[in-house]
This record gives sequence, C-alpha cells and structure tokens, in this order.
Amino acid sequence: MEFVIWTIIICLFILSMVGLFVPIIPAVAAIWLSFVLYHFFINSSELTTMFWIVMVVFTIILIGSDLVTNRYFVNKFGGSKESQWGAILGVIIGIFVYPPFGIIIVPLVLVFLIEIVGQRSVKEASLASVGAIAGFLSGVIAKFLIQSIMIVWFFIDVFLF
Repeated sequence: MEFVIWTIIICLFILSMVGLFVPIIPAVAAIWLSFVLYHFFINSSELTTMFWIVMVVFTIILIGSDLVTNRYFVNKFGGSKESQWGAILGVIIGIFVYPPFGIIIVPLVLVFLIEIVGQRSVKEASLASVGAIAGFLSGVIAKFLIQSIMIVWFFIDVFLF
C-alpha cells in the first residue's frame, strides 16, 4: 500500500509542475494533496510544524505570484491600470482558449487592445503587451522555483530528518 501512496505522491508532484504551463491544473492543490497523503497514510509525525508553516507561506506566495508579476511588468512596460487588470483577466481567459498557448496569447492581445482603445500609440500598446508576456514568464519561473523548493523540502524532511 505504501508503494501505491508514494506513486501517487510522485505523480502529484509531476502534475504540479505541469500545472505551471497548464494553469487549469491546480498545481498548489496537487502539492498539498501529496503532503496530506504522506501525512495521513505513511507517517503522521515526520513533517514538522515548521514544515507546515513554511508551506503555508509558500502557498500564499504562489497564489499571489501571477497577479503581482503580471501587474508589475505591464506597469513597468508602460501599461495603464486597465491593462494591468486586462493582463490578469487575459491569463484567466487564456486558460480556456487554446491552452497552454492561450495564457500567453490572450493577455498579449487583450493588453494591446486595451491600450489602443485608450488612445495609446501602436508602439506603446506593443510595449505594454510585451510586459504582459514578461509578467507571465517571470511568474512561471517564480512558481517553478517555489514549487521546487516545496518539493525538495518535503523530501529532505522525509528522508533526512
């Protein structure tokens, strides 16, 4: 039975990484389900209180990373407040439109259109759109690093301590 649980845990960790590029997959939920499976079905005393606290903090950071990075980069590249929100909305809509490419294309187009409607030049609108892509990609990198730390920390707690 333990082998089956470990197999599920490993599959959930892999699924969480796939969730970086296919946002419809709840990456954070997959990681947490792995932790919970281990805790309740393999060893309930091995994961420390510090582990759980740090994982909650990392989870909060993961959830906010997309919103913060998209808004930051659209703003940094000269986008308006409307474009910042459009980039976030574009990621959400892009999940359902031609995934996984929609999460890059839809925010790009949406930010561009918002800037054009807002009487910005094509150059300014294009630059703000590039900010949407930069925001998405930096969010993916940040989430990859944080999720990797969470997974590695789990294995360190389980196998070394």
